[in-house]
Amino acid sequence: DEDLQPKSVVASGDGLFFAQNMMYRHNVAVYDRTGTKVGSIDDEVNLGDFGLDPVTVKGSPVEAAFTPDGRYVYVSNYKMFGDGFSTVADDSCDRGNWEDSFVYKIDVEALEIVAVVPTGAVPKFLEVSPDGSTLVVTNWCGFDVSFIDTATDTEVARVDVGRHPRGVAIDKDSEVVYVTVMGEHRIDVLGLQSHQLLRSYGTDSSGTTPRHILLSDDDRYLYVSNHKMNMVRKIDLSSGAVVGTASTGTETRTMAISDDGESLYVVNYQDGTVSK
Repeated sequence: DEDLQPKSVVASGDGLFFAQNMMYRHNVAVYDRTGTKVGSIDDEVNLGDFGLDPVTVKGSPVEAAFTPDGRYVYVSNYKMFGDGFSTVADDSCDRGNWEDSFVYKIDVEALEIVAVVPTGAVPKFLEVSPDGSTLVVTNWCGFDVSFIDTATDTEVARVDVGRHPRGVAIDKDSEVVYVTVMGEHRIDVLGLQSHQLLRSYGTDSSGTTPRHILLSDDDRYLYVSNHKMNMVRKIDLSSGAVVGTASTGTETRTMAISDDGESLYVVNYQDGTVSK
C-alpha cells in the first residue's frame, strides 16, 4: 500500500488496526484482520471547526490509544504544519524549541476526527486510563505530561517532569501513572487525579534511556525497554528492585505482552527484528 508508512500500528481489539503515518503520508490508515484497507483519515483540519483559532493545518500522526469501550481512538501529532507552525522538529530538542501541538480524537465507527485537543510540544506516547476518564500524553520537547479529561476533551493539567518524557503506563485502578523520563534516565510516578509526583525510580531501577513501559496484570511488576542498553528489565514496584533482565536486539523499543502473560515481545529498531 503506497499510503502506508507507519510510525506505529495499534490494534483496536475488535478487528481494526490503525497505522499512524506521521508527516510521511499525513494520515491514519485503517485495516481489518485480513489486511484489507477499510479507510484513511486525513490529518488536515480547520482548527476553527473545533473551537480553536480558525486556521487550516496538517498534522503528523505518531501514536494512538483507544478508549476502553473501543468507541474512540486518540492520536498524537508529532508536530503541526501550517501558518504559525515551524516547518521542522527534531528529537534532540531542548525545552522551548518547538511550539505546542494537538491530539486528535477519532470516532472509530465513522473514521472521522471529532475533537482536537491542545497538548505540549511534540506529543508522543499516550494512554487512556482503564476507567476511561483520563488521557495521559507525554510531550517530548515540552519536557512535560498532559492530563486530558476525556469527557470534555480538555487539558486539565500539564506537569513538568524533565527532559524527554516518553513511555506511559497506568495502573488498573486508574490511580497511578508511570512515565519514563528518557533523557534523565528515570521513571516518575504521578497521581492520576492529583497530578502530583508520588515517587521516582532512579537509574539503578530504570536503567539508562528507559523508553517504553508495561505493567503486569497484577500491577506488581513494571517492564521497561532500555533503548540504548539493548535490553528489557523487570522492576518489582514494591521494592524498586530489578528482578530480571533480558538482552534483545539493537535499540530496544515498543513492547507487548501476550494475553496469557507468559511472553513479552519487543521491537529492535536498528535490527528490524522482534524478540520474544
